[in-house]
Amino acid sequence: MMKAGNVQSFILIVLIGVIGGVAVGIQAPLSSGISQKLGVLESIFIVHLGGAVAALIPLLIYGGGKLSQWRELPWYALGAGAFGLVVIFSMSYMIPRVGVATALIILLAGQLFIGTVLDYFGWLGAAQKSLDATRILGLAAVLLGAWLSVK
Repeated sequence: MMKAGNVQSFILIVLIGVIGGVAVGIQAPLSSGISQKLGVLESIFIVHLGGAVAALIPLLIYGGGKLSQWRELPWYALGAGAFGLVVIFSMSYMIPRVGVATALIILLAGQLFIGTVLDYFGWLGAAQKSLDATRILGLAAVLLGAWLSVK
């Protein structure tokens, strides 16, 4: 049984996750639309420029936060932005061909796969989690949903 504080923490985590999912669901067709009109590289640039401006405003308000400590990050962490490029390219390519919902579920299947690998090995700062029958069944259900969605 979960304690009240744990339930509230879990609800907050789920709420933030749903908000993030909604953001991806809205960003995907917007960036795909930009790609269709201007091109993929132009879309990637515009999306990241918009994100940079949106992040700059609170950074300016809070005096830069910890931005000056960026050199303390591991070198590979700087590749996170490049993965964002891959996401935008992937969604821009898929949406006109299979639709928003199918593109999102395919993207989600890929996220769950790599998330499971990262959790299992504890890579990139992930909490290490075993791969038990329940997790395998959950992954299989999502992959089946992705396959049925594409069919």
